[in-house]
Amino acid sequence: MPRPASSPSAADPVLHFDRSGAEREDDRLLDRVLADPRTRVVAVRRDATPLADGHLLLLGVDELREAGTVAPAGADELGDAGAAATVGADELREAGTTATVGVGPHSDVREWAFLGRDGEGAAIVLAVLADDAPDAIVADATWAPLRAAGGDLVDVEAELLTTAVALAGWLRDAPFCPACGARTQLRHAGWSRHCPACGREHFPRTDPAVIVLVTSAESDDRILLGANAAWAGQRYSCFAGFAEAGESLEDAVVREVEEEAGVRLRDIAYRDSQAWPYPRSLMLGFRARVVADDDARPDGEEIVEVRWFTRDEIGAALRGEAEVQLPGAASIARRLIDEWYRGIA
Repeated sequence: MPRPASSPSAADPVLHFDRSGAEREDDRLLDRVLADPRTRVVAVRRDATPLADGHLLLLGVDELREAGTVAPAGADELGDAGAAATVGADELREAGTTATVGVGPHSDVREWAFLGRDGEGAAIVLAVLADDAPDAIVADATWAPLRAAGGDLVDVEAELLTTAVALAGWLRDAPFCPACGARTQLRHAGWSRHCPACGREHFPRTDPAVIVLVTSAESDDRILLGANAAWAGQRYSCFAGFAEAGESLEDAVVREVEEEAGVRLRDIAYRDSQAWPYPRSLMLGFRARVVADDDARPDGEEIVEVRWFTRDEIGAALRGEAEVQLPGAASIARRLIDEWYRGIA
């Protein structure tokens, strides 16, 4: 039976996660680690993963094999998943793949990738499952998306799951060369794609985005939050948006907040960052002060309401004593708000 990664009785608890990036240069890495009984698997279906007792559930390769879900890495690239179990290692390598574990034509695993190693040196790999893979392929587990689970996981589990979800999204959504349209071949243990037609190499994309906690002009006793047109209920958050081509992060902060809330900013200071694979963002958190409180107004399109909140009002929302809903615990928006509420300068 699969075991929670953080359980003291687990053979390979993830108390440490090392990406071990240099190992990706080894063309046979996935062959070896998928044959190693110590290797643990993070299964990702869309953005969800199995949990047990509130912890990330790591599986053994054999456990997926016994469930009838394992196919050779990159079998879809060969154009015939039904023949996956009969493809030889040399043929797979010629097709730009490496792993040769397989059990048959109805595999639920679409791609494999090497994520890194735990503190004991055991490999941790990603299994990208088909979108329609059944819950039952992992016994005694609850499936949950990163958005819902991330805030409850210990830091190392959250980092591991964020990495897995981000890489899974790229592996699933970008099989073709954006330059010429040819189908690409996986390399570097799942961390790059080679185009056999035009020779280009492609890597997982990360888009920088800024997110800003805005404070009052005169003091830090109030913050300005916005309600997005796509959100239901009384949900408010920090202002955010992608950095544009040729734009500095600070310029992006000024532009986004002025566009969304109508205010000019000063005293812009970087606070923290967070990888956020929805779909592939790197959120860069800032705090800034408005020039004039009374200028605040929504753009009426993306942001339908802006509102000043006092510490007492935010405290009530954090305790669940108000109708206002704040960002989820896993988000950097919530972290920025929490730090301000606790008086962290």
